[in-house]
Amino acid sequence: MNKRIRIGRAVPAALLAGALLLAGCSKGGSFDSGLRPNPGANIYDSPLESPDNETYLGITENPVTAAAEAAAVTFSLKVDTAAYSNVSRYLNNGQLPPKDAVRTEELLNYFRYEEPLTAADGAPFAVYTEIGPSPLREEKQMAFIRVKTPEIDKSQLPPCNLTFLIDTSGSMNSYDKLPLLKTAFSLLVETLTENDRVSIVTYAGSSEIVLDSASGSNKTAILNAIYSLEASGSTAGAKGIETAYALAEKNRREGGNNRVILATDGDFNVGMSNTDDLAALIGEKRDSGVYLSILGFGTGNIRDDIMETLSKNGNGNYAYIDTVQTAKKVLVEELGGNLFTVADDVKAQVVFNPDVVKTYRLIGYENRMMNNEDFEDDRKDAGEIGAGTDVVALFEIELHDPAKAENPFEVHIRYKNPGETESRLFTKSGIDSGPDTPSSTDFGFACSVAAFGHLLRGSEYSGSATPASVLALASDHIGHDPGGYRQENLNLLRKYQNIAK
Repeated sequence: MNKRIRIGRAVPAALLAGALLLAGCSKGGSFDSGLRPNPGANIYDSPLESPDNETYLGITENPVTAAAEAAAVTFSLKVDTAAYSNVSRYLNNGQLPPKDAVRTEELLNYFRYEEPLTAADGAPFAVYTEIGPSPLREEKQMAFIRVKTPEIDKSQLPPCNLTFLIDTSGSMNSYDKLPLLKTAFSLLVETLTENDRVSIVTYAGSSEIVLDSASGSNKTAILNAIYSLEASGSTAGAKGIETAYALAEKNRREGGNNRVILATDGDFNVGMSNTDDLAALIGEKRDSGVYLSILGFGTGNIRDDIMETLSKNGNGNYAYIDTVQTAKKVLVEELGGNLFTVADDVKAQVVFNPDVVKTYRLIGYENRMMNNEDFEDDRKDAGEIGAGTDVVALFEIELHDPAKAENPFEVHIRYKNPGETESRLFTKSGIDSGPDTPSSTDFGFACSVAAFGHLLRGSEYSGSATPASVLALASDHIGHDPGGYRQENLNLLRKYQNIAK
């Protein structure tokens, strides 16, 4: 059941200034699988009180599970990052986020990880595994699993058929919504070439086609169409989705990237607005070969539950845009990962060796869990992975003997090449680095992010983690940090310390 979380509207003035500034510019062995256990309970309630409403899907944290009772756990691998930017917005405004806004796997997957990896033969990704000390409990270890797709030269990307589906309803009439949206899309438009095509559909009380398959080289026409948009009226989101998909299919580029990019606060209030109905609608579009990207905007009435539901069921990804810098990260710096899919319906099944592992707990991915029997069922939808992305999963584990960590688990990944209907299987046995060797920078930083997520959620599994211990761990594992995003995370940790006092 969806929960309503109340928040305030305070937003830094620098955001508006930045948006206006850029808007004026151009350019081992096999183990028996057990059934997935039922999740455990979470006891934390958000303290926020204000008249505005935002809605999130509820999260019940994954429990500690005995490997002897249920050796396998299956989940969808998917790279959404919306939760990190949303949490950042709360902390920058001097507020704690509601617990259900904190999806820990999205915090982990917001970052790039440093260690170079080479894709396995025949697979579109590489897999790295490591075990080291848990930042939550001294007696436990953390298992780090990283799935990395190769970087791609932007000049080698296939041609785009992009349909911008833009919410122009009255709820978008604030500076952190439609004006910021215009700036974000202008950054994307500047990356397009003459091989790309752009269409624009808007929706308020009804949907309207503003632009139909303009060349990416005709930036003036595209930008004029974007900057002419105004916000008013109600929000018939489902109708807009129908129109955008029909237009995307009409303009399909064979062998190209056919994608709808929905930009909204998610506040659908006319026609279909129930999350189950929207999941069914977008699920029907999944087999069209058109992918879906969700860009969330604004404060006060964000329907994160709707945007997460659409992303989960629509072969796509979900990012939250709170600043011009975030827009640049999502739509320019990480263009390949966010817009160009290299593997469809990606499922992970981790099978623990009960002779080595006593207990385990998957951190995050609560809304991505699957039944173990779904792993080999190609009819079951799962996540998509884009070019040049990292997908990280962490398990807190308890070993029978910390000195004996040989073959603690296997990682099985099923995926489909884009356009194919039969999945392929990749298996990773053993671990690349164990508890008897120094932890890598990537491992340490990922553990700090996971611990931060526990603190933000007020998790019953936080153990001995404190703001100071997490900040120290993150500081020790900054690494190269291209883009300064790990340093930005340190600043958020410091703000959390001050707010949580």
